[in-house]
Amino acid sequence: MDDQIFAEVKKLVAQELSVDENEVTPQASFVDDLGADSLAQVELIMAFEDKFNIEKIPDEDADKIRTVEQAVTYIGDYLAQKGDDAAEAD
Repeated sequence: MDDQIFAEVKKLVAQELSVDENEVTPQASFVDDLGADSLAQVELIMAFEDKFNIEKIPDEDADKIRTVEQAVTYIGDYLAQKGDDAAEAD
């Protein structure tokens, strides 16, 4: 797991869900551990899109992002793919 992405996600999740950053662990479930409802989950996905310049996280992918670690992995994979695409365009 990318520590830099985790740190950014941790800050963002704590802010969006109004929880202490210490509660935001890699294994923490947005719903079960951090108290997110369905609206908060949508807002989190939108916050990830804004923060990490992700054009759009498809609904089928968003539905699979249930924990902090899953979010970090998804974002890391997206950024790596975006970097590969940019390198290929050169």
